[in-house]
Amino acid sequence: MNQNYGTILVVDDNPAILTAVKICLADVFQRIITLSAPDSILAAMQSEHVDVVLLDMNFSSGVNSGQEGMIWLSAIHRKHPDIPVVLATAYADVKLAVRGLKNGAVDFVTKPWDNDELIRVLKDAIDKAKEVAPLDEVEKMHVKKVVDKCHGNMSKAAELLGITRQTLYKKYQP
Repeated sequence: MNQNYGTILVVDDNPAILTAVKICLADVFQRIITLSAPDSILAAMQSEHVDVVLLDMNFSSGVNSGQEGMIWLSAIHRKHPDIPVVLATAYADVKLAVRGLKNGAVDFVTKPWDNDELIRVLKDAIDKAKEVAPLDEVEKMHVKKVVDKCHGNMSKAAELLGITRQTLYKKYQP
């Protein structure tokens, strides 16, 4: 058994999916928490340490727009921005996948999934979340974010960062 990937939270309204995920991931995760309704996601994440979330996109019968999943993705991302979320749906389309990734999901799987691919995606999500970026890379990302927030006004950005404009120009690389 290779249960070194901690805890996964799986949220899906289909009991068969939850059972399949438990069987598929039993040798990968130390703990598998399953929820059949998304309204208790945040409470579960508050009381349990979660390493990754596998989130279904649709919970209401007859609805397959993915909007519910986007709402819950946003809620998870606001409260737990460092925990990777992988989206899952049987109604996959490119626009939905792109929207999910832009809203903070780390990946997207379609149902029915290939077991090896699901495991790879979840492991990659956790591994990437644990990576530590070099300090200069973090600084560049922060400087870029501040310049973007200031709509390119370098004087205002330099002031917010507490550095001179000359220093900002050296650090800023769009």
